Amino acid sequence: MALTNFADTVAVITGGASGIGLATAKALRAKGAHIVLADINSQGLQQAEEQVRQSTPDAQGKVLDVPTDVTNEQQVEALMQKAVATFGRLDLVVACAGIGRGGLIDQFTGADMQKMMNINFMGIYYCVRAALPTMRRQQAGHFVFLSSVAGKLGVALLTGYCATKWAVRGFSSALRVELHGTGIGITTVYPAWVDTPMVHQEGMEYMHVHVMLTPDQVAAEILQAVQEDRRDVTLAPNPDIAVVLEIMKNDPDKAEQLAGEAFHQQVAQVLAQQSQ
Repeated sequence: MALTNFADTVAVITGGASGIGLATAKALRAKGAHIVLADINSQGLQQAEEQVRQSTPDAQGKVLDVPTDVTNEQQVEALMQKAVATFGRLDLVVACAGIGRGGLIDQFTGADMQKMMNINFMGIYYCVRAALPTMRRQQAGHFVFLSSVAGKLGVALLTGYCATKWAVRGFSSALRVELHGTGIGITTVYPAWVDTPMVHQEGMEYMHVHVMLTPDQVAAEILQAVQEDRRDVTLAPNPDIAVVLEIMKNDPDKAEQLAGEAFHQQVAQVLAQQSQ
C-alpha cells in the first residue's frame, strides 16, 4: 500500500548529515513527517538537524538525531527502537548512508572493498532486519534503498562500488518477492552523477563525470516514487549514461564493449593532456 500522505508519518534516514539524506529529510519535514536523522558523523548530524528545522520552521513534524554507525548491527537496532519508542510507529526508512571510492582494481585493497560493502550494503541489510518487525506488526511501511546507475552498469575504476550497488539491486528484488502482499513497499533508487563529495574525489579526472543531478532533485523523485509505490527510480539525465543503460537492457555484451572503449579513450586523452 502506497504511502500517499507524509503528514504525521515517521521516517528514519541514514546518511542524514549531508547529501541526498539531508535533502530528503528537508523534503519530508516540509510534508509534515517526523524525522529521525542518523549518521556516523555526530557533529555533522547535529548541524543537519538544525538545518532541517530551519528549512521549514513552521512545520509540525519533530526532528530527532541519533548518531549511528550503519555497519554496527546493534547501533542500527537501537536507532529503530529509538524511533518507535519516541513516535510509536515506523513508516519509512530511507537508507542513504554510503561511500564511493574509485581506482584500478590492482590498487583497491581487500580492506577498501570490505569497508565499502559494510557501509553500502550491510548498512541497508541491518536497517531492514531492524525495522521489519515493526512494519510487519503495522502491516505497512516502506523502504527506500540508494543504489546507483553503477548498480545497473559496469563502470571502470568503480569496480568495488559497482559490486556494492549491484548487491543492493539484487537484495531489493529478492526482498520485494519475499514481502509481496505484506503491505511493505520497497523503492530502489539508481541515480547517475549527483553533486556530492564523491564526484570531487582525487582520481575522478580519468572518468567522464558530468554532474546533472542535485540532492534536492533526487529527494523530490524519492518522495514522488514512495507516494506512487514505484519499485525502480532510475535518474539518468546524462545522455551518454542513458544510451548505455538502454543498450544494457537488450545487449549487455555490447554495453560493456562500448563502455570499455569509451573509458580507454578518456584515459588516453587525459594522459595526452598531462604530457603537454
